[in-house]
Amino acid sequence: MLVSNCSCCQHIPPLDYFPTCPPSHPFHCCQCVPSCHFCQQNKLAFGYCVPSCSTCPVLPTERGPKIESGSGGTTESGSSRTETGSSRTTGRSGGGPAERGTEEIIQFPIPENPSWSNPKLYGWGFQHFVVNVGSTVIVPSVMVSVGGGGNVEKARAIQASLFVMGNTLLQICFGTRLSVSMETSQAYTIPIISIALSTYSNFNNSLDPHQRFEQFMRRVQGASLISSIFQMVIGFSGLAKYFARHLSPLASVPLVTLTGLGLYVRGFPLVAKCAEIGLPALAILVFLTQFLPRIWKAKKEIAGQVAIILSVAIVWTYAEILTVAGAYDNTTQETQMNCRTDSSGLIGAAPWIKNPHPFQWGTPIFEAGDALSMMAASLVAVIESSGTFYASSKLSGAPPIPPYALTRGIGIQGIGTMIDAVFGAGNGSTASVEDAGLLGLTQVGSRRVVIVSAIFMVFLSVLGKVGAFFASIPLPIVGALHTVLFPYVASAGLQYLEFCNVNSFRSKLILGFSLFMGLSVPQYFKEYVFLSGHGPVNTGTTWFNDIVQVIFSSPPTVALIVAFFLDRTHTPGACSTWKDSGRYLKDKSDESEKTKEIYDFIISLGDMCS
Repeated sequence: MLVSNCSCCQHIPPLDYFPTCPPSHPFHCCQCVPSCHFCQQNKLAFGYCVPSCSTCPVLPTERGPKIESGSGGTTESGSSRTETGSSRTTGRSGGGPAERGTEEIIQFPIPENPSWSNPKLYGWGFQHFVVNVGSTVIVPSVMVSVGGGGNVEKARAIQASLFVMGNTLLQICFGTRLSVSMETSQAYTIPIISIALSTYSNFNNSLDPHQRFEQFMRRVQGASLISSIFQMVIGFSGLAKYFARHLSPLASVPLVTLTGLGLYVRGFPLVAKCAEIGLPALAILVFLTQFLPRIWKAKKEIAGQVAIILSVAIVWTYAEILTVAGAYDNTTQETQMNCRTDSSGLIGAAPWIKNPHPFQWGTPIFEAGDALSMMAASLVAVIESSGTFYASSKLSGAPPIPPYALTRGIGIQGIGTMIDAVFGAGNGSTASVEDAGLLGLTQVGSRRVVIVSAIFMVFLSVLGKVGAFFASIPLPIVGALHTVLFPYVASAGLQYLEFCNVNSFRSKLILGFSLFMGLSVPQYFKEYVFLSGHGPVNTGTTWFNDIVQVIFSSPPTVALIVAFFLDRTHTPGACSTWKDSGRYLKDKSDESEKTKEIYDFIISLGDMCS
């Protein structure tokens, strides 16, 4: 056993803390005790290395280079004990504390890919497609409903949203290079409602409903185009890179955690809209994804490959039987809308073949107020996407995303928002939270799986009725998927605590206060709108009201503002602050070879899928 003084406080570990005898007392290696007993300096600060111990046997070759004894230290050499058959890797992603990492337990980490001839690839890709298509319906449906459109307009908007999800390929190839899909963002809902109300009041008497809806969509398109330029400026100018460099792991925890938890309204509340469908969907999904692989161990991979598809198919068939049997014939209209499988009207309204073309609603209309409120929504979409990117890096077995990859991804997100506007999707894009959660559920982080999912999206959007069939998944089933997938993203945020000193009361304050405010402030703003019909800020300028309402209605945005401000202003000069917030480990992670291997810009077309 090699023992040396701590590289930080120069203390030599006492023998009773790291005993060499009696033999019955377990040795403690750098896997067991990663911190100095005196100064709590992490990452092998003791300067010692034990080849293996009775608590966590690890082969010496898996531990990296030994640390030489420093000045004032003593050195003991002992016999190296290894155990055959032990092939575990340390799994540290990005230089965090020594522990079992995510990439150790997933089947395909992000650098690895199943072969194109492997049928599992298409099963995993189709699961991503099913998860994304169910969520993609929500935002366009709200947009068409507030704009006064019918089933035909809703089918066109949803098909456009599915088609533009092909910009996922841009994100994988040129953006963050993470295994995450892009989808329509709900952050644009408030500006869209304001534009709809303004259009209705201005053209209620002069235009018929279809013409008024097209006028509304042209204004939304124009505002989305301006907001896409704003996102590209944030990304390609380096503003996001500057911000990410100063974002510590401590401040990242509230951002990523509330990126998942902040979407709770799309979880169980959707399930409860039709409990006789939603609750069985939730129960079957949990059983198939969590318990069946442990009961049916011989077919564990197959169970994980088809769990989402099988659970959706079972409950959807059950819902169809209830609908055909007339279980909802004498119920309220709201119950029929949520429970009946034929209530969406998408399949009948969609054409067999839909050829997407630019500006399907007409020439965009540009208005300053619309553009300003949409720019605020695009900023919120950027922040929420950043939280999803951080979570995706953890769940796919990659190191934390470095600033240069994050800013590149935000710039590509702006290009994706421009594509959304051009092809008539209406609102902008954001990283899919449920898709990131699916990475943790399936334990498959391969880029190639998400590429297959994006191809499914584009192809089935052209086959209008086929795409409309999948888009008509009942919302309670979608809510059950969200209830299982969003917690994975929230837990990935908590995983960033491994970089931080959670025993510090400064850390406790920043974490607790930012998480509390991230949940409390948006709830206040939403309740105020529900009770009074307008937000707490109700000036005569609609676009200013929308900006405030959009920003403070987003849980991850509020949490990030609070956490970042406190982290940068609360005792910034203290010597322990740099360590407590985890910045010193983050800097080492950003410069690691593995980080460069995963996030560096591709140099050939073949690298896109590797």
